[in-house]
Amino acid sequence: MTGFLAVLAWAMLAAAPASAADKVVLMLNWYVYGEHAPFYYGKAKGIYAAENIDLEIQEGRGSAATTQAVAAKTANFGYVDVPTMMRAAIKGAPVISTGVLLQTSPMSAMGFVEKNIRKPEDIKGKTVAITPADSMTQIWPLFLKKTGLKEGDFTTVAGDGQTKLNAVINGQADLLLGYVMDQSMKIKDATGKDVYPIKFADYGINMVSSGIIANTEYLRANDEITKRFMSATTKAIEAAEKDPKGAAQSILDANPKGGKIDTLTQGFELTIPLYRTPETKGKRPFQVTDANMTDSVNLMVEFGGLEAKAKDNPKAFYTNDYLPK
Repeated sequence: MTGFLAVLAWAMLAAAPASAADKVVLMLNWYVYGEHAPFYYGKAKGIYAAENIDLEIQEGRGSAATTQAVAAKTANFGYVDVPTMMRAAIKGAPVISTGVLLQTSPMSAMGFVEKNIRKPEDIKGKTVAITPADSMTQIWPLFLKKTGLKEGDFTTVAGDGQTKLNAVINGQADLLLGYVMDQSMKIKDATGKDVYPIKFADYGINMVSSGIIANTEYLRANDEITKRFMSATTKAIEAAEKDPKGAAQSILDANPKGGKIDTLTQGFELTIPLYRTPETKGKRPFQVTDANMTDSVNLMVEFGGLEAKAKDNPKAFYTNDYLPK
């Protein structure tokens, strides 16, 4: 009888469903584009499922709005511009980065290749489209200082993000301030023409960009889920790096109106070099250095509207404790 009961118990266990995966909501910084490919790829390839995570990816409406959503716990994690998150955190928002992915800035001044604007000197006499108060416009004065340009060397036109794009597309501006893997691909999608970016990072502006953020209260209550989420995300990025076109295709498989395969692929390929600095070359994604974060905080205090007290404790804005070893 004992043997029968043992067999019965085993059969019941075998028939029992596996424990339900943990639902996790990741809100992006914006409408989907090539930079976001690893998240979709990780979901499509079962990388999140292997960590027992049921991932829901939501598009965002800007890093500030996504940061607010994470602070309000309407999203578990956000993928945002980390300096934007810093400005919210210093004012009391309960948010912190659990992994800084883009450790080299994607900020650039870009125009059509045919205009042959390849270096800062070439910007003289040109018209530059900007969006007032956005992250790039705040750092623009530092770029001018680093390159010896003056405000009087060029003309500026101002507008929102779409107006800025239209200005370059329609020839009202020669360049715009944008991200190398974002606005450049939008222009190419609209015109079929290639864009050349003058990258801020090439002129000594060393500042982090996008990363994962979470609510500090959520982290305290969900330590183990966070570690699994960051492990899966790390693996997803590493897998996507080896298969850029497949990663881009995963965006379209989930969202057929998410763009064009060629520019999604190119946009993601332009993102990959931003994952690491010379100090983190060879390391797994997200392994940001204290020096990089300290430099970024200092730049944000001087040029990006971050309160000076942020310099007292740069580590208040990020942690590597949830990353896989």
